[in-house]
Amino acid sequence: MKIAVYPGTFDPVTNGHIDIMKRGLKIFDRLIIAVALNPKKNPLFSIQERVNFVKRATEGWENIIVDSFECLLINYAREHNAKAIIKGLRAVSDFEFELQMGLMNRTLDSAIETIFMLPSEEYSFLNSRIIKEVATLHGNISRLVPPVVEQGLKEKFVK
Repeated sequence: MKIAVYPGTFDPVTNGHIDIMKRGLKIFDRLIIAVALNPKKNPLFSIQERVNFVKRATEGWENIIVDSFECLLINYAREHNAKAIIKGLRAVSDFEFELQMGLMNRTLDSAIETIFMLPSEEYSFLNSRIIKEVATLHGNISRLVPPVVEQGLKEKFVK
């Protein structure tokens, strides 16, 4: 069975992330969505909320596991018998960072590949930070995030 890990902070999960997940499932037999604790990013949502958003957004999908982690990603991938780590790339700035991480992960375990996936054009500008910014100003994000996330953001930023 070909297993891949798609890691991220997912604070919150966007339709761009969901797009990468759907496309990842076309390549791999099982996809583990690994929600990173990552307190350095000062997330808006708790790890439990973020895991719940991803679970609800992918409800009914086959061959997907949603989990959280706070260890070294390559160790997590190895422990779950993953053959690949999927990373989404939107811009050149993403590439520089993800290239360094991918090369470090290869140094730590050359048996696990890093796969870079480009977002669909409609989501190429999208990131969690911009979603939160628009939500704080009560902008319409309904086409950009799963309904459960839209509701969660509305609750965080009640007028």
